[in-house]
Amino acid sequence: METTGVRFRTIHGHRRAYRLAGEGPALLLLHGIGDSSASWVEVMRELARDHTVIAPDLLGHGESAKPRADYSVAAYANGMRDLLTVLGIDRVTVVGHSLGGGVAAQFAYQYPDRCERLVLVATGGVAREVTPVLRIASMPLAELVLLPMRFLPAALTAPLMLQALRLAGNDITCDAAELRRVVERLSDAEARIAFSRTLRSVVDWRGQVVTLRDRCYLAEAMPTLVVWGERDGVIPLSHAALLQAAMPHSRLEVFADAGHSPHHSDPDRFVAVLRDFLATTRPARHDRDRWEDLLRRGRPERDDAAAIMAELAGLLDGSDVDGLDDVHPPLAASGS
Repeated sequence: METTGVRFRTIHGHRRAYRLAGEGPALLLLHGIGDSSASWVEVMRELARDHTVIAPDLLGHGESAKPRADYSVAAYANGMRDLLTVLGIDRVTVVGHSLGGGVAAQFAYQYPDRCERLVLVATGGVAREVTPVLRIASMPLAELVLLPMRFLPAALTAPLMLQALRLAGNDITCDAAELRRVVERLSDAEARIAFSRTLRSVVDWRGQVVTLRDRCYLAEAMPTLVVWGERDGVIPLSHAALLQAAMPHSRLEVFADAGHSPHHSDPDRFVAVLRDFLATTRPARHDRDRWEDLLRRGRPERDDAAAIMAELAGLLDGSDVDGLDDVHPPLAASGS
């Protein structure tokens, strides 16, 4: 069995933790906010049978350093480029979950010559809507809400935080165990500070403040897979429809009994879906002339989300996939 233990490199004076396993075409797996590379270990072991798999702890997360630094998605994309360069890996298929999806999309935008495919798993950065708890946590002085975690055991504070999510109307049935682990990590003071800085780079009291939809037309030649859980209580399934409307060339896979982390709910199916996507698509090759032509023409207007939502409802036997009411036009993304 391939080892998936944590390794370390120092880049720009900061410790970067990562896991590396396997041989073959490279896959870069990016976790969500408050999480770590450990969230990918189960699927990583399977994928490493015939791929080189890299799963880093993003700066401020896991066992990576937690400095006073830039925690924007653009900075994270730069960090991924630097880590891959240090490891001698030139081109990758990028798989990103939640915040990691936003970083993956930003990486594809900033470094299209190094990105072969894009896989977005319950990704952030599609529209404004997000759980109210994250909106509150992004507000000024919100650290005071987390301050009791410095003095009280995580075993006591984590259930209280989960109950707050439920009272806010979030269906966290499928994600309670994972969310509990994320909350427990915030007992560390440095982790809390890094969490707050990361969150405020992507969310404010009105919701998500960055979007990938305003520039994803530039990735028209990039094979793209979108994966979502039907019962996502953090970022609603309606965002999957918006994303596919903005990226009509993409594939959409909905996990009917999954929440915010379909790769945890059904790792075997996730690996099978990802393998099929890899086997049936060719790695993108960046065409700079075409990219510049698309940029000059600008983003095309599309309004297919409602039709895609109706199709989703049919596929899910009429399940409730509401959520378009709170959708806004694409906002200006940070970090050009």
